[in-house]
Amino acid sequence: MKIQERAGAGAGRFAAPAQPPVGDRLPTPPRERKPALAALAVLLILVGALGATMLVLQAGNRIEVVKVTQEIPAGGSVTGSNVTSVMVAEDSSINYVRWSQLDQLKKLKAISAIPAGAVAVGEMFGDQAGVSAGKALVGLSLKAGQYPTSIESGDVVAAYRVTSDSSSNSGSGSSSSSSSGSNALIVARATVSDVPKDSGDLVSSTNKAITLSVDADKAAALAQAASNNQVALVLVSGN
Repeated sequence: MKIQERAGAGAGRFAAPAQPPVGDRLPTPPRERKPALAALAVLLILVGALGATMLVLQAGNRIEVVKVTQEIPAGGSVTGSNVTSVMVAEDSSINYVRWSQLDQLKKLKAISAIPAGAVAVGEMFGDQAGVSAGKALVGLSLKAGQYPTSIESGDVVAAYRVTSDSSSNSGSGSSSSSSSGSNALIVARATVSDVPKDSGDLVSSTNKAITLSVDADKAAALAQAASNNQVALVLVSGN
């Protein structure tokens, strides 16, 4: 009887299902690798490095050129005050005027008006200047006192007809007549196209040849007054 009970008890113990150990975990599936994304990341890194390298190379291939800071009229010349130097990327397809060529550039004339802010290229200049539509170039021969001593190419001036008292009163019966009536504005705004450089003498015995760019309809009156030595120039706003 005891043998049966023991057997029955033993059967009951071994019939219970076996439990997994507490510290064990179920196995996880392996992660899926994406080689395409890894290759794309490497490609982006290479492209960025190449772009940075190109920027560095371009920054190294820069040249110093001439830039216009004040408008140069047709027939005008480059001076030390109307240009400056800037750095630009070198481009063999553009005929830049290098800063080292400034002295040679001063001997040339602007073929047409050059606006302020333009980078100078060789095609803008020549030995002889052209004349813009509706404009005329008038040459004046003026003595000291008929023009500002600081006048230079690119300045904006007004041209007046001036006469002396003796010339205005000659042949007149009235000795009290004033010459103010004969002084009149010829051109309100004219651009100085060319002014010769001073020789360095404090007093010059010769007249100064000054070329003005004026509206074509004012050219005749200005030329006539200039031939009679009756022109005086005055600097006006816009310089």
